[in-house]
Amino acid sequence: MFPDPWLDRWLTLIKSRAGDRPVLEIGCGYGDDTATLTKAGLRVIGFDLSLSAVTSTKIRVPSASIERRDVRDPLPEEATDLGVVLASLSLHYFAWEETVSIVERVRLALRPGGVLLCRLNSTEDRNFGADGGEEIEPNYFLVDGQAKRFFDESAVRRLFADGWRTVALEHTVTDKYRKPKAAWEVVLERE
Repeated sequence: MFPDPWLDRWLTLIKSRAGDRPVLEIGCGYGDDTATLTKAGLRVIGFDLSLSAVTSTKIRVPSASIERRDVRDPLPEEATDLGVVLASLSLHYFAWEETVSIVERVRLALRPGGVLLCRLNSTEDRNFGADGGEEIEPNYFLVDGQAKRFFDESAVRRLFADGWRTVALEHTVTDKYRKPKAAWEVVLERE
């Protein structure tokens, strides 16, 4: 893995919107974004489905409150009236209706004016499965035994059509992984 400073340009916005509330990180992985947020002086509550990721993040960023949890389960108790939620490459494992439901629960955890920063797999992400596998539903494939959704711009806009104002929407490529990964970087404000 290589450095992925995608959050750096958003830290001023994140700090201003977080206020005295923690940042909720959905799918913290091995703690790269968690470390960025805590180094910026923010309090982080986060979770991931992977036990090894949670263990690693707890060691790497001991000041963060990290637990093992499935995003389809209820959000952590403290995840109410939030100013910021972060979901980097963690909302793409689900059928469309389930994805919509998760996004709505995230929206309700934010206070009005709170922001969601997320990255979503792009339909151009050929290195990581966008070229297809067994199709489950449109742009949702079984890739090496794992269900993965890939988004084009219209799907991103459709996912966040109700109750959100788009602050930023950009197609990007990150070199964090062994091969270039194409993704949508999206910043949304709860209306």
